[in-house]
Amino acid sequence: MAGPPPRALVIMGWVTSDQLRRRAEALGVAASYRDWRGRRVEVGAETLAAILEALGERPGRGPRRPGPRQPGPAMVAATAPQGSWPSPGDPLDHPIAPAPVGRGWGFTVQLYSLRSRNSWGHGDLRDAADLAAWSARELGASFVLVNPLHAAEPAGPVSPSPYLPMSRRFVSPLYLRVEDIPECADLPGPDRRRIEELAAPLRARNATPGLIDRDSVWRAKRAALHIIYARPLGPARDASFERFRVAEGRGLADWSTWCALAEIHGPDWRAWPAPLRDARSPAVEGERRRLAGVARFHAWLQWIADEQRAVAQSAARAAGMNVGIIGDLAVGAHPGGADAWAHADVLVPGVSVGAPPDEFNQRGQDWAQPPWHPVRLAEAGYRPLAGLFRAGFRHGGGLRADHVMGLLRLWWVPPGMPADRGTYVRYRHEAMVGVFTGEAARAAALAIGEDLGTVDPWIRDYLAARGVIGTSMLWFERAAGAPLPPRRWRRACLATVGTHDVPPAAAFITGEQVELRARLGLLTHPLDAERLAADAALSAWRDALVAERLLAPGPAPAAAEFTVALYAFLARTPAALLGVSLADAVGDRRPQNMPGTTSEYPNWRIPLCDGEGRSVLLEDLADHPGVRAVAGAVSQAASPPGATAAPRR
Repeated sequence: MAGPPPRALVIMGWVTSDQLRRRAEALGVAASYRDWRGRRVEVGAETLAAILEALGERPGRGPRRPGPRQPGPAMVAATAPQGSWPSPGDPLDHPIAPAPVGRGWGFTVQLYSLRSRNSWGHGDLRDAADLAAWSARELGASFVLVNPLHAAEPAGPVSPSPYLPMSRRFVSPLYLRVEDIPECADLPGPDRRRIEELAAPLRARNATPGLIDRDSVWRAKRAALHIIYARPLGPARDASFERFRVAEGRGLADWSTWCALAEIHGPDWRAWPAPLRDARSPAVEGERRRLAGVARFHAWLQWIADEQRAVAQSAARAAGMNVGIIGDLAVGAHPGGADAWAHADVLVPGVSVGAPPDEFNQRGQDWAQPPWHPVRLAEAGYRPLAGLFRAGFRHGGGLRADHVMGLLRLWWVPPGMPADRGTYVRYRHEAMVGVFTGEAARAAALAIGEDLGTVDPWIRDYLAARGVIGTSMLWFERAAGAPLPPRRWRRACLATVGTHDVPPAAAFITGEQVELRARLGLLTHPLDAERLAADAALSAWRDALVAERLLAPGPAPAAAEFTVALYAFLARTPAALLGVSLADAVGDRRPQNMPGTTSEYPNWRIPLCDGEGRSVLLEDLADHPGVRAVAGAVSQAASPPGATAAPRR
């Protein structure tokens, strides 16, 4: 008998040599891609078949597209890849995001790590307001960029990652300043004393470098918040709360109902009784009525968070910031959380989103979050996505979209496969990006996209044409293996030295980051080779700083001096925005996150400390020499007072 045709392989019903790849490309699933070194990678047949299965495709079925193609003028000269889908209508109908006026700088901070003397062991929205006001008045800062403040579980244990929340639309009550709730001032003496008793041990921890204990913080805050919630609202406040509930509509009702159910059945809806797994089922409707009192408490928490976010932005602008608080939107949410429950009809279960291998994450990344289904999201008119962006822009001067390339294409990892065996799935980029820029225009706020890592040039061109400000990280900015001269950096970007996913500057300068990655098993090359590569990269940057006369030739400088020189280098770029890591400024050496680890490293639990491991509080910043030195290095980029985002058409 004749054997199968050459290169043929039957997987899940597909004859994959040509049929599977053609079908995949027709559906926007990449059969090949360019890796971070520019090499072409062919995607395995098993990966393609699993992705098509997740999309609901079967062998012999014709490809589906999310709606008919409609003509429209090209937004950029660059050519988008075959298989991408234009949005309905003329793409010019989507507003372009506002542009920043002048140049500006600001601190970037993991807000939970920034504690003050009055914090409850965890940074909060009052701390954000105070940091913004102080840095604007004393240092001339234009903004403060904070980590995602997304909502976590309503009961412990509380997940530490800001980037794997239960909901991206709502805010974690961990960020509430209890004493700033108006009704707190009207409590009787015993209740006020009880709240002080709850806060005292957590405030005592602020002076220590110990890890942030979200469970202890939430137990205490929840008890205090229940005390305040029991206090009746006055007529005006009650009317304000009801207006908030009406404005937030079904989204808030779903969130608060999910919280009430999670307190009974646990925070993963996939393990709930079957009738409760469908957010629109009659069983859930019955529970909404039965648990209305519990759900109202969780809705109240969101109202208080909304008020405190508004106060923080008002404080920033009143102090002279032309942008104010910039929020952060995670790529996705927990597959068992509230968003996945409420939006199950437009998400793809089982598949995870992530990123392919790159220089610092050589095994790729799996973020354990379900992706949007391209067809179903389009059929829903992109309303779930618009709701996320609208909530993110509210009460802020801008929003940073983490891994903004996911609006155009997203790395999907099939179930049971490692992250490096995923592939890209494309979306209707005109519509997805149009939702982002449209909500930015509605809010008169900046749209910032984190576009680091493996990115095709056409993607950056398209985002820039729509007014999305990119992100340029110093360690990644190279040309022909050497640091990119400052004058060759792009203007429409937020320029930083590092990010939350790479170690602080001091750890690079001392070489500690290589040793840490080796201990955690994150290296894919021999340790000696990694050390040599790190030394060579650091030497190249030192030579670049010397060439710019930001460092003197001679012996290697101390970490603090090197850090200041790196930020002075940023100030010489044309970048519209300069982000100064507060951890870099105080000399911290511990990364907030080590991608590829879970329990091996205390991700997202590191409080702000100096290079000696001593706690640094908000009140300490004014007298910290590193903070003053780094601020001085970038302050030349400050915008004129009163400048703000300018609308563009």
